[in-house]
Amino acid sequence: MKWIALPLLGVYLVEIEPAIDERGFFARTWCSEEMKSKGLVSELAQCSLSYNVRRGTVRGMHYQTPPYAETKLVRCQAGAVYDVVLDLRPSSATYCRWFAAELNAVNHRALYIPEGCAHGFQCLADHSQVFYQISQSYRPECARGVRWDDALFGIDWPMKEAILSERDRSFPDFRP
Repeated sequence: MKWIALPLLGVYLVEIEPAIDERGFFARTWCSEEMKSKGLVSELAQCSLSYNVRRGTVRGMHYQTPPYAETKLVRCQAGAVYDVVLDLRPSSATYCRWFAAELNAVNHRALYIPEGCAHGFQCLADHSQVFYQISQSYRPECARGVRWDDALFGIDWPMKEAILSERDRSFPDFRP
């Protein structure tokens, strides 16, 4: 696996290193030893799948608070998404900054998202699926979110018109 450091501290774009033959390819997508050697969280408590029917769907921006703050590795298994990480760690040099990358079923990329960062995505194609590998189990009492279009962050979404859940639509303005 290739770990590409991004402008947000502790956030990585992860590319596979496929072993290719006439059948296709085989590639690792998770390696606890490799992650530990880089000082990254390598515990895996839960895997989740998000299926999204329509292009333009936005999920996010979500995170969990301590003691169940999550580290995530996310990848798009079908379709394509504009995947966004937002740094909400007050002590971070990249606090309130964001980074986005296209994840899709062709490029096989993933984003490593450390705890304290919010995560969300907008579907670029109908029938997109996002697979999450998560360090903590979901705890509704620790679930939080910030508005996807909060002017404080200025996230540049590819589509201004979005399909949102009532929950995601109702997040308040962020107050640093």
